[in-house]
Amino acid sequence: MSLFARTDQSRLGQWWWTVDRAMLAALLTLAVFGIAMVATASPPVAERIGLGNYHFLKRHLAILVPAIGMLIGFSFLSQRNIRRLAALAFIGSAIAMIAVLLTGMEIKGAQRWIHIFGFSLQPSEFIKPAFAVLAAWFMAMQKEKEKFPGNAITAGLYFLTITLLLLQPDLGMTVIVTAIWAAQIFLAGFPFRLLAVLLVLGIGGLVTAYAAFDHVQSRIDRYLHPETGDTYQIDKSLQAFQNGGLFGTGPGQGTVKMGLPDAHADFIFSVAAEEMGLVFVLIILGVYGFILLRGLNRLMDSHDMFVVLAVGGLLTMFGLQALVHMGSSLHLLPTKGMTLPLISYGGSSLLSVGFSMGIVLALTRRSRRTGISKGGLSLATSKTQGVAP
Repeated sequence: MSLFARTDQSRLGQWWWTVDRAMLAALLTLAVFGIAMVATASPPVAERIGLGNYHFLKRHLAILVPAIGMLIGFSFLSQRNIRRLAALAFIGSAIAMIAVLLTGMEIKGAQRWIHIFGFSLQPSEFIKPAFAVLAAWFMAMQKEKEKFPGNAITAGLYFLTITLLLLQPDLGMTVIVTAIWAAQIFLAGFPFRLLAVLLVLGIGGLVTAYAAFDHVQSRIDRYLHPETGDTYQIDKSLQAFQNGGLFGTGPGQGTVKMGLPDAHADFIFSVAAEEMGLVFVLIILGVYGFILLRGLNRLMDSHDMFVVLAVGGLLTMFGLQALVHMGSSLHLLPTKGMTLPLISYGGSSLLSVGFSMGIVLALTRRSRRTGISKGGLSLATSKTQGVAP
């Protein structure tokens, strides 16, 4: 039985019948998984640094509530308001990132956080989705108006963004922003040579980062030649997967998390593997895969270039972040401190995902119209237009 009748013309009723409820349910499922995993992974971390056992869980829940609020609230927005929101978020994030470079806290050799109201905020988390939406907007405008320099503006935004990221430094986030832009260039149907140029620049950037940043060189060296450095965290992570087996050791029964410094954040996937087993890990993979495929399926029905580019960029960001986290945990990729979307502890990351996927839900809503047919009142669902009623 549905919450709303199909003839309900209230704003909430229209939202219910046009939003992708299956994707929303999958996202909320990940959030529930996240609560459970932070509850079991964070107490040992809190105890090691002299905090209460449920310190991180309480903070996680305190941030999850507004994150879910953003996820649902932003799904009501129209395209115009989404563009306005992205512009404000990009400007605010850029200013905050400059402030971080001047006054921010340095943690683990990187300067990425500012302290606000008792929480550490990472502005770069918000510039990613804001860039994805603005890049989509300007690229789509150039498609509509040939004389409008949308591609040049997008290129300027890209170089501004990666410059601010590299100054922190944050190579992982730079790679994700580059992947977002590359995906949008591909979806926009630009000449393949542009992607080739971007690929060459990306490889050149990685080589430069390897030479310029000691921590990047160390991580890549340890990935390629584990015997050359400290591989304690990745060794413990792989041990967790071995211990977990098919069905895991049971909730709260894992032992590897006791010695894993970032078990509640950067290595929460490993904790899930040990305590819940391979079956649960495959379920998590399935939920992420469902969200990505569901979003891409909606794009196939859309004729709006802005919607295609914005949602394509945001899904690339969401999927790539999950891939990097999982790949790092399994030593398939060099270790990178990146959270698992909606599951890891991390205030800025949670809010960023709520921001991003709320926009995805808004832009993939189906337009709805009423009409009269032989059978009486009928409701027709048109192709995805990306405009909220």
